Parts: sequence; structure tokens; C-alpha cells
Amino acid sequence: MSGHSKWHSIKHKKAAIDAKRGKLFSKISKELTVAARVAGGDPIMNPRLRTVLLAAKEANMPQDNIEKAIKKGTGELPGVSYEETFYEGYGPGGVAIIVEALTDNKNRTASEVRSIFSKRSGSMAGAGAVAWMFNKKAYFVVKADSKEEEKLMEQVIDAGVDDITFDEENNVFEITAPPENFEKVRKLLENSKYDIETSSLSFLPSSYIKVQGGDARSVLSLIDALEDHDDVQNVYSNFDISSEEIEKFENG
Repeated sequence: MSGHSKWHSIKHKKAAIDAKRGKLFSKISKELTVAARVAGGDPIMNPRLRTVLLAAKEANMPQDNIEKAIKKGTGELPGVSYEETFYEGYGPGGVAIIVEALTDNKNRTASEVRSIFSKRSGSMAGAGAVAWMFNKKAYFVVKADSKEEEKLMEQVIDAGVDDITFDEENNVFEITAPPENFEKVRKLLENSKYDIETSSLSFLPSSYIKVQGGDARSVLSLIDALEDHDDVQNVYSNFDISSEEIEKFENG
């Protein structure tokens, strides 16, 4: 299984922890506000907003919080203006990292992200330094249950998917497609009654770097610290770490 999907599983575990729930809601609220500001507060006319609303639903975010965040974006309520920005860098073992952030102060966020990298054996890099190692994709995780991969492929092939893989460890299918096919694939999966665990636009690495031992723990520590920053929405990396290493990290 890819490093991306492994870390994705870890993020889902974190989202279920009450202590982190407030921070998760804050990140989703920012994204709702930005999505509404860019293309309006009507999800029917705003694909980006529809995607974030799905994330809010998955996180069990209160409807009142959702409505307030959207109204801040449309100007119906006062709010902070956030800018979308990306940072690139390297972690222990030479792994490549892309950090996606929403901030009201780019200089402050850049300085703080740089500090996180440097304190955890990583280093910031210039724009484009590692982005070429990733491809932006529509990314879905659906529960396998009794569904067969061949049947799933038959159902979604016309929606323009790139690849379907079965993750035996977590009993899910991972589906990737070009970003422009996100809505088409999502609707098809919903109409076919698949249980969608994840639906997002993600940066997926074209290849992976195996890390273990001390480097593995350092990479996970760095990713964890970046994820925990208030302005950081998502972190993408090309690490490949065994389940055993992840469990060791989780258990301290």
C-alpha cells in the first residue's frame, strides 16, 4: 500500500479523536469560507464547495458552523480573508513533502512552517522543487465489502478513472481519476451505493521512497507537526513506511 494511503488512514484515526476535533472543524471552516468566496455559496454551482461539504459531513461538523463559514465567504458575515498557498520541502530520508495552507498572513505561516521543517530534520525548498514528483488527482476510497474489483471497474470505467487498486489490509478500493472527472466519478459511486470513505482532490506521488527505523519515526513526527499547524490544510508526501513502523509511532 502506498505511503499516501497509509498516512490517510492515520489522519482518519486522528479525526476521530475528540481533542483534535475542534482543530479539524477550524480547518474545514477555512476551506468552506475560501470556497464560498471564490465561487459563491451555492454548492450546486460550486464544485469546490460541494467537496468541502462532504468533508464537513464526514467529520460530523455542526450545521451552524458550516453555515457561518459559508456566509463569511460570501460576505454575509464578517470574517478573515484567507489565501491559499503551498510550501515544498524535504524530510528525513529525502522524502518529498508538499504543504497546502490557508492563511491570512503568508509571511508568518511561511516562517512557522520553515521552523517546523528545520526542528524535525527537514528543510524547506523553493517552489517547484518537489511538485514535479506529484500529480493532482481525484482520489476516492470506498469500502470493498462484497464488491468485486472487476465489477467496480466496469461501473466506473466510463467516468474516466485512471486506476483502481484493492487495499487488502483495510479492505477498501482506492480509485484515482483526472481532477476534472471528480464530480462524475463521485456521483457514479454514490448512485451505485458504494460506501465512500474519502473523496478529495489530492497530490499523489509518482514514486515512493522507503524509510524505516529512525528516519521513519522522524518523517512521521515531521508530518504530524505540519498537520497540527492551524494554517495547514493538507500535507502530501512520497514516503513508504511499513504498518509496523506506523504502529510503533502511534504507540509512542
